[in-house]
Formats: sequence, structure tokens, C-alpha cells
Amino acid sequence: MIHPLTGPQRANWRCVRSFTEGLRACTPNVRPRPPRKGYDPASVSSEESHLPARAAERREALKEVFEQAQGCVRCAELAGTRKTVVFGAGNADADLMFVGEAPGASEDERGLPFVGAAGKLLEKLLGEIGMARADVFIANVLKCRPPGNRDPQPAEIENCQEYLYRQVELIQPRVICTLGNTPTQTLLQTTQGISKFRGQWFDFRDTKLLPTYHPAYLLRNPAAKADVWKDLQKVMAVLGLQAPKKR
Repeated sequence: MIHPLTGPQRANWRCVRSFTEGLRACTPNVRPRPPRKGYDPASVSSEESHLPARAAERREALKEVFEQAQGCVRCAELAGTRKTVVFGAGNADADLMFVGEAPGASEDERGLPFVGAAGKLLEKLLGEIGMARADVFIANVLKCRPPGNRDPQPAEIENCQEYLYRQVELIQPRVICTLGNTPTQTLLQTTQGISKFRGQWFDFRDTKLLPTYHPAYLLRNPAAKADVWKDLQKVMAVLGLQAPKKR
């Protein structure tokens, strides 16, 4: 006899399905990544030697970290109010990784990041540089929705940031694009706002990092799209991409 799922069980099942299907759907055709400039396999330290090299291995390692995050109760309020853990989704071998602040209501419901209006705008911006959602990896600093979409609290960021750091370590993107204040402040370890750093290159653990505005900000301030387009052109230059021709 099959027993019906309870509310929490149903939410957990939906979260696991959303994350694993997100990885599977977004990594059908993984291109081999060329070695980074100046990379010498003999110089890899013992601490780095455990890192998975293949996309399939990255997916499995990411699933292990996801399972750890799924059961996380470090933030009692968030663990008690969330519907799902929104771990992230995309190409486990992505050259470009986007990091946002925290899940919203739509993300909490579906278990995937950036699926609301801001997510649709992000997909449109990606299309302008010849990329699709399946080409990148998208995550947030917080993996659980703050009640009422309030700003993340410092203790919550501290509790959750190790999951993000592990994602970056496993995916090994060539470029990280932080969207808005919270991810920029978290990865750059600063208290200053996005306007001071937007459009400038920084280094995060040997990975290029470029802060830009969050798509939600662009929905409120459409004129700022011009600034984001300039930032994306910088990303294109680093990744060797060309914008698709207008039809």
C-alpha cells in the first residue's frame, strides 16, 4: 500500500525533484573545459586534488552538498517557514555563475532559483549575450526564503555561506556575476553597497568576480539596464563570446 505524503514530506520530495531535474535538464551537452591559463597539474595541492574534474562528478558532488543543505536547521526561523530549500540549478560545468540574494515566494514554491519576474528578465539578458539558462549556474546566498522577503540577517548569511562557497569550489566557474548588494557584500567581505563596485573586476578565490545590479532592481529602474548591458559585455569579453546578430 502506498501511503500519501504528508505536507513536509511532499515539500521535501518536490525540492529534491526540482534540484535534480534542474541539474539534469541543464547539463545535456557539456563542453570540455580547457585548462586555465598557467595551469600545471603537477602544481595542484593535496587540498585541491579532491576536487571533481568532470561535469558528471560535479553533479554528484553538488547533490551531496544539496542533501546537506536540505536538512539544514541552523536558522530556526527559516527552517520553520520554508517550503523548500532552493539550492541552485544549472550547468555543473558552467563558465558563468550568477549569485543572487535569497529565494522569493515563487522560488520557495518551486524549489528553483530565479523563476519569477526577475528570473524571466535574467533569461532575457542572457539571450542578449547568446546564452541560455542551461549554459550557466544560478544560486543564492541564502538557500531558504526569508519570511516576507525581508533582507537576510547577518547570522543567516554566516550560517549559509559555506554552501555557496562549496558550490563555487565544485563548479569552478571562470566568472562569477553577483546580483545586487547581498551577494556582492558576502563574497567581497564588505559592508559597502553595489553602486561602489558595479562593473568592476574583483578576485574571489582565483575566480573573476563582477558585481552588477539585481534583475529585480532593473524591473523598478529600467534605465539601469544600460549599465548591466555594459557589465555583460565585459563578461562576454572574458568568456570569448559574441552577441548574436539581430534578426
